[in-house]
Amino acid sequence: MHTVSGGEVAGILVAVFWAILVSFLAVALARLAQTLRATTKLVADVTDQAVPLLSDASSAVRSAQTQIDRVDAIASDVQEVTSNASALSTTVASTFGGPLVKVAAFGYGVRRALGGRKEDVPASPAKEPRRTVIVGRTIPAARRTKRKKD
Repeated sequence: MHTVSGGEVAGILVAVFWAILVSFLAVALARLAQTLRATTKLVADVTDQAVPLLSDASSAVRSAQTQIDRVDAIASDVQEVTSNASALSTTVASTFGGPLVKVAAFGYGVRRALGGRKEDVPASPAKEPRRTVIVGRTIPAARRTKRKKD
């Protein structure tokens, strides 16, 4: 029989270790290849879906820009109309305001002169019905009950 030396045993152990190591590396490389294939497929799918989405987003941005341009034009027109209305209001107030106030004051003076001085004489309390104010509301004398004065 043949005796096995220590060097041969060590060689066999090294060979077995290398075989196990190569097997683990082969399994790891197979899984890495599978992951790379799935990643490649995922990137291709995302690219296929992203191109139409980017096209739609681009058209939406262009449409929004068109609408913003329209709103800007409308806002500038409104600003111009506002300034024109303000100028017209100022012109009308300065043209007719003074004379109208003078005519109104003259009319008041004429009414007062023709009507006598009735406003200067205080009205007697017996002629006017007495009113009661309750929380901001005035109730006519006919609707409230008569109370005795203390």
